[in-house]
Amino acid sequence: MRRTLPSFAAVTLVCLLTACGGDTGTTDTASTTVTPSADASTAAAPAAIAPSATPTTAAPAAPAAAETLTAKPKPPAAPALTCKQLAGAHVGSAKVPYNGYPDHLPLTEGQWSGEDGATVLLQKPCGIGDLDGDGAADAVGVVALNGGGSGTFFTVLVWRNSGGKPAFRALADLGDRTPVLSVKVAGQRATVVWLTRSDGRSMAELDIRRTSTYQLSGTTLVEVGHTDAPYTP
Repeated sequence: MRRTLPSFAAVTLVCLLTACGGDTGTTDTASTTVTPSADASTAAAPAAIAPSATPTTAAPAAPAAAETLTAKPKPPAAPALTCKQLAGAHVGSAKVPYNGYPDHLPLTEGQWSGEDGATVLLQKPCGIGDLDGDGAADAVGVVALNGGGSGTFFTVLVWRNSGGKPAFRALADLGDRTPVLSVKVAGQRATVVWLTRSDGRSMAELDIRRTSTYQLSGTTLVEVGHTDAPYTP
């Protein structure tokens, strides 16, 4: 009886020790993992610097397509007037009357005769050329008026080219018994060579050969200058 008790006590002690040791051997020591807070990581990491925007240069606009300009055809040039046409032209107008007549005088074969006995005759000197700058050749001619007496009054006239037909435009009176020798048109000016007299001479005495230059201004034929030379019949 005395030997059994110690053996039993020894077995019991071994069981207790075994149970305690098993628990101790299989249990791992708990470890704590510390996770840094979001605020801490944000403060520690430097803020990312956004790259500066690269300035962009606007691309040049594409040149507009060049317009195709269609040249308008020029109107056909009017045919030049001829001296022959003046034989059937009008002399004077209501706006620019000739020798006091209220309306134009129509020439027929270069002549007009009035009920008052006056006659108007187209003279031979004639010039053709552009006077008003429109590119069409106008005409400059001369008429002589005889009212039934001894006087014969010479007048230089301009006919504008209107579609190839003469249209009366302007005039310049030269006076009594002052015949015209020649007419020329160049550089939008008319050059008229005619005979006149010095002061104090009789109407029959012509002693000056005058060359007058005229320029058209609207419905007025303006003398812009003249030169004189002695004339002997």
